[in-house]
Amino acid sequence: MATWKDKIEVTRENGEKTLMAAPQIISCSRSTDIPAFYSDWFFHRLRIGYSAWTNPFNNVPSYISYANTRFIVFWSKNPAPLLKHLDELEDRRINCYIQYTLNDYELDGLEKNVPAIQERIDTFLKLEEKLGYGGVVWRFDPLILTDKIGVDELLRKVEGIGDQLHGHTEKLVFSFLDLYKKIVPNLQKAGITIVPWQQEQMEQMAQGLAQLNQKWGLKLATCAEKIDIGKYGIEHNSCIDGELIVRRAYKDTKLMKHMGVEIYAPMPDVPGAVYLPDGSYFMGIHKKDNGQRELCGCMAAKDIGEYNTCIHQCEYCYANTSKTTALANFERNKEKPFSESITGK
Repeated sequence: MATWKDKIEVTRENGEKTLMAAPQIISCSRSTDIPAFYSDWFFHRLRIGYSAWTNPFNNVPSYISYANTRFIVFWSKNPAPLLKHLDELEDRRINCYIQYTLNDYELDGLEKNVPAIQERIDTFLKLEEKLGYGGVVWRFDPLILTDKIGVDELLRKVEGIGDQLHGHTEKLVFSFLDLYKKIVPNLQKAGITIVPWQQEQMEQMAQGLAQLNQKWGLKLATCAEKIDIGKYGIEHNSCIDGELIVRRAYKDTKLMKHMGVEIYAPMPDVPGAVYLPDGSYFMGIHKKDNGQRELCGCMAAKDIGEYNTCIHQCEYCYANTSKTTALANFERNKEKPFSESITGK
């Protein structure tokens, strides 16, 4: 099976010939909110055929060709700007789904720069109408306890959104806030007192979600969590999910060949089979990307985002080491909106 590490030679806009990774599956992106702030940049680069990316660990620039791209997983807290671009993806025969982080911390000072909650719910419904059922995955991520938000209040917040999304999504993904050292100063500066999750509270939250889910019938899953709460019907998630990708793009023979998937003619009751809308089926093929964190279940895909570029400015954000740097990078993008990299460098 081909991987995103396979390379092709591409002539850049400056005339230089450069070897570039040519992934079939793109993650757009764990590192920043490209749909919210850089949609126009991304789709311009998609038309040009490549973009640049800087490795956050060694600051070495590298390049990604979109010549072979067949599928994109978008991650966003405000994917409304994608709505005007989705037809272009369809024209290019590139399929997608959206990991939509839709939290309700509107009155808690945790997510000051996201749109109002009802506006974000309306966006979710519009995207689901466009992409179809299963095309937008709901994330309430992370679950946060503070001196003002207890488990019962958090469940109420989840319920308020879940009732409006009922029938428009098939899954709820969540995680419990990890209190990384680098986010503590931002929380302190904002006057927010975080209460660390304890085992008993996680169990209480899981049980409450399972009870709420009796009226929704969603798949419930945790993102990169060690705790096993399977007894509540909650599984470990794969956010870049091979089986979901196949379900959404099984007619794309090139992508199926890349993924090593064989589609079989309809046959009822095959043990372990994943059934498709036309009655055909395939056997589960999901394989974890060993390059991700130990508890991450994602399959291999090339992430194209960069840290220190998201201006949602969420107080608990781990992707920005500095709000000032993130704002400066965003302003640089505005000055050079179509350069090779998000940061305009």
